[in-house]
Amino acid sequence: MVQFVECPRDAMQGWSRFIETEQKLRYLQQLLKVGFHTLDCGSFVSPKAIPQMADTAQVLNGLDLTGTTSKLLTIVANVKGADDAAAFPQISYMGYPFSISETFQKRNTNAGIKESFERVKLIQERCLASGKELVIYISMGFGNPYGDPYNASIVNEWIEELGKLGIGIFSLADTVGLADRQLVHKVSKAAVQAFPNFTIGVHLHASPNSIVSKLQAAIDAGVIRFDGAMKGIGGCPMANDELVGNMDTEVMIPLLQSQGLLSGLNQAALEEAGIMAGQIFQH
Repeated sequence: MVQFVECPRDAMQGWSRFIETEQKLRYLQQLLKVGFHTLDCGSFVSPKAIPQMADTAQVLNGLDLTGTTSKLLTIVANVKGADDAAAFPQISYMGYPFSISETFQKRNTNAGIKESFERVKLIQERCLASGKELVIYISMGFGNPYGDPYNASIVNEWIEELGKLGIGIFSLADTVGLADRQLVHKVSKAAVQAFPNFTIGVHLHASPNSIVSKLQAAIDAGVIRFDGAMKGIGGCPMANDELVGNMDTEVMIPLLQSQGLLSGLNQAALEEAGIMAGQIFQH
């Protein structure tokens, strides 16, 4: 069985209209009924950078986790964010975007790669002290549009270095949707084979007509953790590029189910969440 991570945070963060806290709460509460492994539900980052996530603390305090099996993940970009997240027992995971593109790391977290590695050490300390697990997103994990050095070996070198800190979950992120299915398969397989004791996932962005091929490429590579978002909404606003949407959860789930890789989801709750997403994410 694979782990499916639903990412309403990623869908919401770049949305131009502020989604009211109560509306976020109703939507997340519905998603908690589905049975996803993890819900990427918010972030502790600068509200100036990502104003849509300024109410993450209120949202967390408003959620009723009774009866759900889903675990909560929030994104942090620095030690202050990790300190904020550490105070919430509701959170099981902190996620940190670690870009192997120097240009994008500076854009996204206002720090270069070396400084980010030092940050990760401190964030991992906060996670261990607060009983949480750190998930590293290898951002620009399938290349970058800036001309920064890139190949699969660089991906694996950083996974190895970060793994020495006791981190065991890595999600290869195609931040601006550059990868085709061949590259998804090549890079993912290299990581899966090199690190059999780590959980290797993918956070892919795709156009609607490439979702299935990219997903199948990752499945064939042995990936066991998949991120998606209802309706394929979202993309990274910090990339400052034309956004490519997230992988559409409602396309991904039937494919994973058909191959016996995902079970136990509440289909009625999923359908209702899809209706709610259609109402929230209206242009």
